[in-house]
Amino acid sequence: MSEPTTAAPHHDYEKVLKDSSKDVASFDTDDNSVLQKFRHFLHSSPSAVSLIVLVLSLIIFGALLGTKFFSAFSLTLILQQVAITGIVGAAQTLVIMTAGIDLSVGAIMVLSSVVMGQFVFRYGLPVELAVLCGFAVGALCGYINGLLIARMKLPPFIVTLGMWQIVLATNFLYSANETIRAQDIETQAPLLQLFGNTFRIGGAVFTYGVIAMVLLVAVLWYVLNHTAWGRHLYAVGDDPEAAGLSGVNVKRMLVSTYVLSGLICALAGWALIGRIGSVSPTAGQFANIESITAVVIGGISLFGGRGSILGMMFGALIVGVFSLGLRLLGTDVQWTYLLIGVLIIAAVGIDQWIRKAAG
Repeated sequence: MSEPTTAAPHHDYEKVLKDSSKDVASFDTDDNSVLQKFRHFLHSSPSAVSLIVLVLSLIIFGALLGTKFFSAFSLTLILQQVAITGIVGAAQTLVIMTAGIDLSVGAIMVLSSVVMGQFVFRYGLPVELAVLCGFAVGALCGYINGLLIARMKLPPFIVTLGMWQIVLATNFLYSANETIRAQDIETQAPLLQLFGNTFRIGGAVFTYGVIAMVLLVAVLWYVLNHTAWGRHLYAVGDDPEAAGLSGVNVKRMLVSTYVLSGLICALAGWALIGRIGSVSPTAGQFANIESITAVVIGGISLFGGRGSILGMMFGALIVGVFSLGLRLLGTDVQWTYLLIGVLIIAAVGIDQWIRKAAG
């Protein structure tokens, strides 16, 4: 008779605990539901943060400057200014999505442009063939990076840092630090300046370099989201061991990513000639930093496996908006660097917070 009387209170006590824990759990869920849903939304849409910042910055500078900022000419001027950064940033995006980094993108871009110019003016090659040679040089540099990283298991930071130094020195030695003037290119090889040519749509002024950036981003967005290669790239960046066990050739993916990065850098080199008009071995000195800045502000995780190529373009545009907006306000250029630095640190902090949503 005593056993039922002792068991019953014990079961009642467990029931009370379960009910109370359910109440607490439901309270916590209700309390954090909005924040958690927002964090999961940002996790599933990596470019959303950069898009929100871009829209807010446009609204703020538009309110402060009015039509001086919100004009077709000013807005397309931003696109012209970030075209090179956007193209190089696309190359950087692919590498960072594999949890790597490429410090040599700017040097490869400049060397490719120098090869294009020198092959025309020093060796007399047709412009079309010289451009192809520039792309071959970019692909070769990327292949060497990928081979050392994928086959020899060397750290991407060290490999690309060394490649940056090698390519930079090669660039100056090969060109003898000589600049091919814009007037000579315009008269003898105008195709080299193709991406600097402009056309108008109403009050908006576009360059073919802007079109190249937009088309490149659109193609890469499709490749990353709708092809097996793109899915494999995300898988390698997220967990290379798991990707290898699921049948992905990790080494081949890494090599192909760095080769594609080198090709895109060569495209940026061609666009750089159009942007500045000349072939200069000293051009594009900050392309490495600018590309990483666009990638980080664009919400692409430095840990790999997460991000959107659209976010990189939004990140580049944010830098362009801040640069032009603050210049029109007449502020010191150092304020631009200060605010961009704050954005970079904030973007990394937000990325860390968003990554917890996956846990």
